[in-house]
Amino acid sequence: MTALAWRPVAGRLASTVLILLGVSLIVFLLLQLVPGDPARTILGAGATQESVAAVRAELGLDKPLPAQFLDYLGGLVTGDLGRSLTVNQDVTTLLLPRFENTLVLTGAALVVCLVVGIPLGVLAARFQYGLFDRVAMFVTLAGASVPVYWFGLVLIGLLALQTGWFPTSGMYNTRNPGGVPDMLHHLVLPAVAAALVPLAVIARMVRSVFVDVLQQDYIRTLRASGLSETAILWRHGLRNALPPIVNVVGLQVGYLLGGVIFVEVVFGWPGLGQQLYTSITQRDLPVVQAGTLFVALAFVLVNLVADVTVGLLDPRSRRGARA
Repeated sequence: MTALAWRPVAGRLASTVLILLGVSLIVFLLLQLVPGDPARTILGAGATQESVAAVRAELGLDKPLPAQFLDYLGGLVTGDLGRSLTVNQDVTTLLLPRFENTLVLTGAALVVCLVVGIPLGVLAARFQYGLFDRVAMFVTLAGASVPVYWFGLVLIGLLALQTGWFPTSGMYNTRNPGGVPDMLHHLVLPAVAAALVPLAVIARMVRSVFVDVLQQDYIRTLRASGLSETAILWRHGLRNALPPIVNVVGLQVGYLLGGVIFVEVVFGWPGLGQQLYTSITQRDLPVVQAGTLFVALAFVLVNLVADVTVGLLDPRSRRGARA
């Protein structure tokens, strides 16, 4: 890519700072609406007013909200995300292993989305208005409408409790951990549950893109030349449909990073989502703010990679960006 082609990327990198600043401010303000006092949460219900006031002063909670927010931003600049109010542990040390577990779950769910969603959308476009197309689009519409936590509970009931094929919760067998195979066994149901909605969106988007691609003149020429339908779909059609598909996949990865919070809670997956849920209920403000920043930063970076990939696949998008 030329220097001009990198200008949109530089612009996105600059906007990342503003996005993270906005996310930090919104989360900070929303957490002020959560009932309860973090200082009293730390000390317990029987703490005296004097001890609560002392802890609030130590944590800076007695300052005005703008001053608290500026203190938080100052910590971000120096790389200090603070300490957890409930476990008295450095926030980065606490969250990084959890974030890695969330990335494992997100990656597995993305594999399910791509392996199932793209072929489903391609075949639906190939048999447009046929029985397969109608059934596939009805199923994906229903899938996109189902709450992910409800679908997770259904999977647990059918494939864990009823059949015993899969474990109901956790990342490893607590009594006898079995390494990677054990983790993969625990990963199946959470990954399928997390993939439901983005899989449906990807399948419907791929179908829409392929319907347009298959009506192009070059596709008719390839068919007239006797090329097999399989080669037309996967060798030529997919190549021209990739830019919009990459865009929608990037957006769905962002959805997965946020949506797995519910999946982690339902399946007891020890990821960032489960930690955020616990920290919100305990008003552990440093953990919630840092965890939200982790998700926001990952979302921005994933979509930045998607934009760069689209620019490499479709030079016209780079020319449009320069214009």
